[in-house]
Amino acid sequence: MALTLRAARVLHVETGEVEEPGLVTVDGDRITGVRDAGGDGEVLDLGDVTLLPGLMDMEVNLLMGGRGETAALSPVQDDPPLRMLRAVGNARRTLRAGFTTVRNLGLFVKTGGYLLDVALAKAIDAGWIDGPRIVPAGHAITPTGGHLDPTMFSAYAPGIMPLSLEEGIANGVDEVRRAVRYQIKHGAKLIKVCASGGVMSHTGVPGAQHYSDEELRAIVDEAHRRGLKVAAHTHGADAVRHAVEAGIDCIEHAFLIDDETLKLMAERGTWLVPTTYLTEGMDISKAAPELQAKAAEIFPRARTVIARAVEAGVRIAAGTDAPAIPHGRNAMELVAMAERGMTPLHVLRAATVDAAELISADDRGRIAEGLLADLIAVPGNPLEDISVLTDVRFVMKGGKVFHDRRDERG
Repeated sequence: MALTLRAARVLHVETGEVEEPGLVTVDGDRITGVRDAGGDGEVLDLGDVTLLPGLMDMEVNLLMGGRGETAALSPVQDDPPLRMLRAVGNARRTLRAGFTTVRNLGLFVKTGGYLLDVALAKAIDAGWIDGPRIVPAGHAITPTGGHLDPTMFSAYAPGIMPLSLEEGIANGVDEVRRAVRYQIKHGAKLIKVCASGGVMSHTGVPGAQHYSDEELRAIVDEAHRRGLKVAAHTHGADAVRHAVEAGIDCIEHAFLIDDETLKLMAERGTWLVPTTYLTEGMDISKAAPELQAKAAEIFPRARTVIARAVEAGVRIAAGTDAPAIPHGRNAMELVAMAERGMTPLHVLRAATVDAAELISADDRGRIAEGLLADLIAVPGNPLEDISVLTDVRFVMKGGKVFHDRRDERG
C-alpha cells in the first residue's frame, strides 16, 4: 500500500525549488508521486521539517574506525570477522546520519584476499543489517611502501602483516593489471588507487607521485574497459596532474593542488572529493610528532582548495574519508564545504544529484517519480542553515523507515 510523507517543505536539489507544504508518495521501494496525496494510502505527517533526497558520502571506509578501535594496532589485531562486526555499527551510524549511499574506497588490511566491503554491501542489500547502499572498491591498489600499504602507514617492522597482490600491493604494469582484474572478479564496483603520498603515513613527502605514468594508465585502461571508474588518493599538484592525464575519474583530497591543475581538472571533467572537514575534525593528538608536523603544515593549505576549485569550475562531490572523522558525523563535511566557499545548494547537490552522477546512478539523488525512495528530513531549511543536516530526524531508504524522531519535531 502506498505511503504519503507530508512535510512542511520538500527541497528539490536539482533546481533549488522549495515546495510548501510538501507531499511525497512512496510505494514499495520507489517514489510514485510528488505534490499530491497519492490516493487512499496511509499518510505520515513529519511536521515542520524539510524532506530532501538521501545524502551520499563518496569516501568512507566502513571496515575501519568505530568504538574501541586502536588505529595503529587494528590492522594486526582485527581479524576479518571482527572487522566485519565493526563495520555493522559503522554502517548503521552512517545510515542514521542520513547517508543512504556511500562509496567504500578501498580496504588496506589483511583479509586473505576477501573483499569485505563487497560482502558488507551484499548483506545490507539482503536486509540482514542496516546500512547505506555501498559502491565497493575492494582493496585499494598501492605500490610497496605506498601511502595505503599499511606496513608503511603504521610504520611496522619488515615481515609484519605482508599483503599479497590480491590485497592490493602491486608493482609494475603487469601486476597492477592483475590487481585490478582481481578486484573486479570478486565484486568491486570501482577501483581505488594510491597515486601519491599521504599526510598521516610514514611515506615521505605527501605530494610525491607513487605510481609511474605507465602504471596509472594501465590501471585506468583495465578499469575503463570493464566499465568501472577509478578514484585516486592524490595530494601533490604534479601527482594530480599526472593522474588526470592518465584518465583517473576522481581525485580524492588534492590538499596540495595548484590553480593550473584545478583548471586541467575542470577541462577534463575530472571529479574532486575534497574531504575538507578532516583538516579540523580529525584527531591527530596521538599521531607521531612528525605526522603532526606534516598536518600542521598541510591542513591550512588544504582548506583553500574548495574555493579555488569552485572558481575553476571543477565538479565536486562530497566525501568525508571517515573514519578520519567519526562515522555518523558525515554531515560536518557539508557544513565545512559551505564554510569554505560553496553555496548551500551547491553543497547539497554535491551530496546528492552530483554524487549520483559520479557513481553513474540515475535512480537516486533527486525527489522524482520512479526514483528510489531514499529520503531524509531535517528541521528548518538547509538552504538557509546548512548545519541542520547534522540533525537528521527521519531516514527512509528504499521505502523502509530506518530512523524516525518525529517526537522531537519542532
